Amino acid sequence: MKTVALRFSDNYAPEEGMIFLHQQLIDKYGYVWYGKFGNRISKEIIDEQLKTSDPKIFLIKSGSVERYWIHFKEHKETIPELDKIPEYYRNNCDCIKCWFKITSFEKAEKDVLSKCFVLSSGDCLSNASKHSMNPYFKIEYRGESNE
Repeated sequence: MKTVALRFSDNYAPEEGMIFLHQQLIDKYGYVWYGKFGNRISKEIIDEQLKTSDPKIFLIKSGSVERYWIHFKEHKETIPELDKIPEYYRNNCDCIKCWFKITSFEKAEKDVLSKCFVLSSGDCLSNASKHSMNPYFKIEYRGESNE
C-alpha cells in the first residue's frame, strides 16, 4: 500500500495532546478535520488512497515512539467548518494547506517503521525519518493489509 507518512507534535496542543483533542470531536461528530501545516501533500498519493476501501495516512509523533494510522474519507485544500477542527489551532487555519476528514485513529504496531519504505529512495522509514527533517514522506507500507 502506498501512502504518506506525516510528522506531528504536541508542541502547540494543550497538555491533553493532539490525538486526544481530535478524538473528542470524532466522538462528538463522527469525524474531525486534521490540518497539515506547511507544504501540500501530493494529490496523486491522496487520490490513490481515496480509491481504496480504507484510505489512511501514517502519523509519526516527533520525539516519541507513538505511531498512528489515521483513517480518512475526504481531503481538501480550503478551510473546512471550524467547529469540526480542534479549538487550539482554529486561529492558524490560514497556515494549513492540506486538510483530512478523519474518522478514526488506530495505534500502529511497534515495528511499523521497519515495514514502511520511502518511495523516492527505497530506504526503510525508520532510517530515513532519523536522518531527515522532511515533514512528510511518500511511503510504501509492506505489512499485512486487508486490501
